[in-house]
Amino acid sequence: MQQDLLVRYPMKMTPAFKDYIWGGSLLTSRYHKPSPYERTAESWELSCHPAGFSTIANGPYAGETLEDYFKIYGKEIMGARYAKFEEFPVLIKLIDANNNLSIQVHPDDAYAREHEDSYGKTEMWYVVDCAPGASLIYGFEKEVSKEEFRKRIEDNTLLDVLHSVPVHKGDTFMIRPGTIHAIGKGCLIAEIQQSSNITYRVYDYGRLGKDGKPRELHIEKALAVTFSHPVKQEAAAPVEQMDGYTRRTLAACDYFIVDLLSVNGTAKLEATDQSFHALLCVEGDLKLDNTGDVMELHEGDTVFLPAESGNYTLTGNGRVLQTHL
Repeated sequence: MQQDLLVRYPMKMTPAFKDYIWGGSLLTSRYHKPSPYERTAESWELSCHPAGFSTIANGPYAGETLEDYFKIYGKEIMGARYAKFEEFPVLIKLIDANNNLSIQVHPDDAYAREHEDSYGKTEMWYVVDCAPGASLIYGFEKEVSKEEFRKRIEDNTLLDVLHSVPVHKGDTFMIRPGTIHAIGKGCLIAEIQQSSNITYRVYDYGRLGKDGKPRELHIEKALAVTFSHPVKQEAAAPVEQMDGYTRRTLAACDYFIVDLLSVNGTAKLEATDQSFHALLCVEGDLKLDNTGDVMELHEGDTVFLPAESGNYTLTGNGRVLQTHL
């Protein structure tokens, strides 16, 4: 019992970083992230994916990766709802799109298992901030056959049939497998996704990679998995008025649930035996108190609370993305 009490505490995370060619400087200048790169595209805030492990920054397990922590304590740290997963199912990122991302698509679990020995990729985007006039790609403008899809890739006219959506701070998009998509220049995005790094790139604006060569495209695989019809932006749930805060469910799928908590006072919350809570502060400054274990939570910070962490409070004025199963 004493050991259980020891391992269950709020863990502030140090992310892994990616220096993709379209990245910028916001993650270091705005959030003071300790990235080693001059250009930082992504911070993998909560990750057990081998392409980038996040690290525990405080407490008894400071310096350990989140993956190592899970290996020690197993599924009980994730909660009862974790039982159906073989691996930790969630990856949380901050994305600074200083330039347009490639046009891409992700496979579902069935295709990814057969062709990639991996899970597929369902993801959601929350627009933390954006430049005036920023937009993103979200599906097709019209029904597009496989033949037309291939031809437009080949003759460089794919952008003509893609649906460009103007974005605003606070917008949310659910990107289900098979949906062609791309984050546009000037977007700062919080992404909650399956723990997968499978991306099929179909168009990249003719850019060259670090090796001076055009970046790889994955046309045949993209043709196999892409939905040819337009997709509609999914509506978020109604706002629930709580004592000291509001709650709005932004996304709910088999792999994660994401709630936006807008705190103005004190929010009383609980991480039960059903699921962990991952908190990403997207606005403001808050104080987290888990039965006397107190920490500051600033914009851009991510905290992990294991299942059965019990009651905790968030006090102050700010907004948090709360991810759980």
